[in-house]
Amino acid sequence: MTATPSQIVRAFLKAMEPLDYDRATALVAPDCVYTNPPPIGTVHGQQGIRAVLEPFFAPTLENEFRILREAANGKVVMLERLDRHRLQDTWVELPVTGVFEVEDGLITYWRDYFDAATILSQWPAPGT
Repeated sequence: MTATPSQIVRAFLKAMEPLDYDRATALVAPDCVYTNPPPIGTVHGQQGIRAVLEPFFAPTLENEFRILREAANGKVVMLERLDRHRLQDTWVELPVTGVFEVEDGLITYWRDYFDAATILSQWPAPGT
């Protein structure tokens, strides 16, 4: 049985909870387009996604992606989430809406919408 686009996206997020980049990026197409609000912007492919996520999540001990609402139509999956990130001494929460497209079992498009100031005001400065 082939996984649905929703199942693929949920599996990706589940792999990102313990920061399993190899398992997560195995669900991403080599030419995937990933976009975040400024200052992050757009990157491409598995390596581009890792180049954004690994340094950002460096102070993170674990993640929790709570899916609040989901809509799917064909290859498009939209998720309203509460992204929770456990740092050394606290949990940081960020409301996010993500749009994904899945083709042939791989995520080909991923765009997250969130208020960057909300997360940056709670996040440790690099090197701390």
